[in-house]
Amino acid sequence: MRRADRLFQLVQLVRGRRLSTAEFIAQRLEVSARTVYRDIADLQTQGVPIEGEAGVGYRMRAGFDLPPLMFTQHEAQALVAAVRLARSRLDLALATHADAALSKILAVLPAATRASADSLAIYAPAFGPDSATRERLEALRLAAEARHKLRIGYRDLKEAVSRRTVRPLGCFFWGEVWTLAAWCETREGFRSFRIDRITALEVSPERFRDEPGKTLADLLRRNGIGDEQARGG
Repeated sequence: MRRADRLFQLVQLVRGRRLSTAEFIAQRLEVSARTVYRDIADLQTQGVPIEGEAGVGYRMRAGFDLPPLMFTQHEAQALVAAVRLARSRLDLALATHADAALSKILAVLPAATRASADSLAIYAPAFGPDSATRERLEALRLAAEARHKLRIGYRDLKEAVSRRTVRPLGCFFWGEVWTLAAWCETREGFRSFRIDRITALEVSPERFRDEPGKTLADLLRRNGIGDEQARGG
């Protein structure tokens, strides 16, 4: 990769994330961390407002933007594949937004690139959670984003039914089922709930704040999962 192309890709990585470590950037660009440090220093000298420091991470200063980007043929194909695979597995609202976003992207691509993306030989038949599970998934996702506590009824694999008050932390897809990762106030510990086994769901007006030992980051660390792994990055 030419250095100019590498610098361009580095800027895209940093501007697209809240915080990027040198190790993450180095892995994505297939260079050493030392090269990343040097490239970032050069970009900062040229006026690109990258903030941060070695050992902590980097981010783009608020307000910085670049002109709209054009996707390559392979990037457009990757987007089409991602939406096709995800649409029947996401909640209905996100699936609709994914389709709309993809349509907007394809509409501004050159005709040849658009045709190549549309004719991608990867398909995903509509197979995924039933409509009730997808509705619960949307409610859980929104509650996690807004930090609303939940009161749920749950039927475990032994058919035992319980009532819980939980702090929703995130929804995870495991290839066949969705689960809710949460801090369970009833059991005073982290718990994972299969969404298709949630029998009752009530969104509480009460909100929660992150507390040490009760956050998603704490759960991931306890299970040996890094933030990048959880996000698929």
